[in-house]
Amino acid sequence: MADLKQINELLQKGKAEDVKRLVKEALDAKTPAEKILQEGLISAMKTVGERMQRGEAYVPEVLIAARAMNAGLSILEPALVAQGVKPKGTILVGTVKGDLHDIGKNLVAMMFKGAGFKVVDLGVDVSAEKYVAAMKEHNPDIVGLSALLTTTMVNMGPIIKALREAGYKGIVEVGGAPVTESFAKEIGADAYGDDAASAVDKALAAMKK
Repeated sequence: MADLKQINELLQKGKAEDVKRLVKEALDAKTPAEKILQEGLISAMKTVGERMQRGEAYVPEVLIAARAMNAGLSILEPALVAQGVKPKGTILVGTVKGDLHDIGKNLVAMMFKGAGFKVVDLGVDVSAEKYVAAMKEHNPDIVGLSALLTTTMVNMGPIIKALREAGYKGIVEVGGAPVTESFAKEIGADAYGDDAASAVDKALAAMKK
């Protein structure tokens, strides 16, 4: 049996090439793809997220770990598909119209991917029209809106309104440096992620309501 504990530890350290190699070895040893995903990759990213929440890990370390996770997933995804493993859900993420910042959005995308979600990344400067078109195409469980500026977070409300008017009934989660929980409630968001690590937990809690 391949050493999933080793994959977990190396992913946390950001050792992308080692993670790729060990995931391949695990698959060659007939370890179920879902077991590798859960115990090797998802568990490791959860630990990294928890360390970030406690202030024991910072953005660069999380990005390096996420890169290692993506390296492992690149080997694992065909096997997951072949073995019929379904993603936990689908999330659309984007930085709202007028805002070109993407580090926070990228971190959130990586955390959701690390939690077993299919992630559709719409990029930056995303208009309400683009969100609505993507919502209709992908039928997501969650739509994530990010903003880093007080001048662009005001664009979140109109995007949520456009999504609801277009018939979207799923979870809308908002986040970003200037965004607060009270602002999120005011504009009709279902969840507010105060950091990338907690965004997944908040969205999952909202999905269960």
